[in-house]
Amino acid sequence: MKKIKKVLILGSGPIVIGQAAEFDYSGTQACIALREEGIISIILNPNPATIQTDKEVADKIYLLPLTVDSVLKIINIEKPDGLIATVGGQTALNLAIQLSQKGILEKNNIAILGTDIASITLGEDRSKFVTK
Repeated sequence: MKKIKKVLILGSGPIVIGQAAEFDYSGTQACIALREEGIISIILNPNPATIQTDKEVADKIYLLPLTVDSVLKIINIEKPDGLIATVGGQTALNLAIQLSQKGILEKNNIAILGTDIASITLGEDRSKFVTK
């Protein structure tokens, strides 16, 4: 496996009642852990009212919608080596699945860090998940 130097972290987007603070906290902790390892963190989160979008937390911040087009724009500018979707909740997980299905991650040689796409997809299909 190649050395990871830059990681794109998918945030959770707009605050939803009952699921805001935990995603912001976990995304912030991911940025801190990456920095401790000398890895550049790139946050995609359209919500500026989060800790993870603070310039003291993330190295690069993009306040863009959580869409395939936004991710492509960031990939072209930043050239990340890895992607973390598991700290952004359902929206980020669904976006990671889309990026994988469209071949964007493979084409750009971006490794999924944490839970792999197969496991994320399995978790989305409750009937298959129960039988595993």
